[in-house]
Amino acid sequence: MTEPVTPATPAETGTETTATPAVAPDVAARLDALQQAVDASKAHLDAEVLRPAADVTGRGAERLKLSGEHTIVALGGATGSGKSSLFNALADLEIAGTGVRRPTTTWALACAWGPDGATELLEWMGIPARHQVSRQSMLDRSSDDTRLDGLVLLDLPDHDSTEVSHHLEMERLLPYSDTLVWVLDPQKYADAAIHDRYIRPMAAYADVTIVVLNQIDRIPFDQRENALADLRRILTEEGLPDVTVIGVSAARGDGVDELKRELARRIRAKQASRERLGTELTAIASTIADTVGTAEVPGIGEADVRGLEDGLAGAAGVPDVVDSIGSVSRRRAVRTTTWPVARLFTRKDRSGEVTADESLTVTSLRRAQGVGVGGVQPAAAEQAVRDFADKAAVGMSRPWATAVRDTADARQREVVDTLDERLAGADLGLDRTPAGWYLLAALQWLLLLAGIGGVAWLVSMAFGQEWNPLAVVLAVAGLLGGTVLALVTRPFVLASARKRAARAEDVLRDVVRDVAGERVVEPLEGVVADYRRAREGLLVARG
Repeated sequence: MTEPVTPATPAETGTETTATPAVAPDVAARLDALQQAVDASKAHLDAEVLRPAADVTGRGAERLKLSGEHTIVALGGATGSGKSSLFNALADLEIAGTGVRRPTTTWALACAWGPDGATELLEWMGIPARHQVSRQSMLDRSSDDTRLDGLVLLDLPDHDSTEVSHHLEMERLLPYSDTLVWVLDPQKYADAAIHDRYIRPMAAYADVTIVVLNQIDRIPFDQRENALADLRRILTEEGLPDVTVIGVSAARGDGVDELKRELARRIRAKQASRERLGTELTAIASTIADTVGTAEVPGIGEADVRGLEDGLAGAAGVPDVVDSIGSVSRRRAVRTTTWPVARLFTRKDRSGEVTADESLTVTSLRRAQGVGVGGVQPAAAEQAVRDFADKAAVGMSRPWATAVRDTADARQREVVDTLDERLAGADLGLDRTPAGWYLLAALQWLLLLAGIGGVAWLVSMAFGQEWNPLAVVLAVAGLLGGTVLALVTRPFVLASARKRAARAEDVLRDVVRDVAGERVVEPLEGVVADYRRAREGLLVARG
């Protein structure tokens, strides 16, 4: 038989709790906060961890929508404890069969004292109509301080029954109860079965628990206080030091009015359901917080993002490609703007460099660097993503840190493929030669033509043409001017080549930044944001 799962208290788990605020948040707001925590966590955490929270948010929300005027009180106890007799005594009616005359123990019996709305509430709890009794129209002889208007009293199946269905019914209805009344008898009030299975695990709910020592008339009058004191001692040892304990004789009526007054007090306060739900919220939120953590985390910083981008850029060979662009651009700039005659003596492109007539694409530049067409190195890219995930998970408990890393791992192959594709298709703008280079090239050709013209003029003067010193000036200026112009403009030409490489690097870095943002940063920031929403929700729900 499955043991009931009851949330542990902070004291049991050793969890460090925060100070309780002066005004506890409204139960409805705490329910919303717990639902927020569940919604934020369900895509990342084990469903079993969140199941208790999902159950209580669903049940609690429904409970608040139903009759808020009723307080559900459940009577639980062992066979022979007089639980059914106490049920009849509280109702002032012979409703529940006692002993062998009870018609059934498979289903709980319910008695509701107005106002309207209890039927809907009992149907929601799954109690058949034939097991419901209303006292709304019956004559109530109770005094004002013992009137139970607004009470829904449940007589649960015996906890020590040999029928499994009885245990299941009892455990099913316990979570619906606003106040739990455990009925013990003098012979078995220290029975380990009920203490170990129900009372001790419910220590977190002491404020909504009442323990009744029934059949107190069987104890000599002078020993009753000792028996009650002994029961309180046992309860204190089990973590319920402040629970209300009442001695009752359902058969004689002793203590019944005291119990009624205690129930009436809770009903009039109209806090039983909210106290029960609030206590359950605290216990469940604390248990989940202990498992998944509520520590404040730094999250993802700009330095972390830059580290990821640098790592992916390195994996994609961006620095090598940029170096290749700079090298090719410098050689092309010099070759384009130098003296045309000097170009005849310039060596052809060196081995391993991109040829002058080849388009300067990322693919060709990678090939020139020996990187190959599929240039992104998977191992390096995946390591960059893993390192980033580790930084994003700093401060998180293991379940959330695992969720961050799992999200990153799922994106690794996608990052490599997308980065490779987009870098290969990036327009670096290197197929467009700067206009300034063309202007310098045109001036070089003009100077060369002027020099050739001056030399021709000098030759013609050697064959009898009249001497003219302008020919010498033209020949010298034309032949030497190109060299001088190349030397003077070389720094500007090289600066232009560097700018081309810098612009190309910006393009490549933008591609890397976009891929990193879309495929890694945004998904992981989503997990971190969910963690923070879950953390906020748990802290509010815990109260």
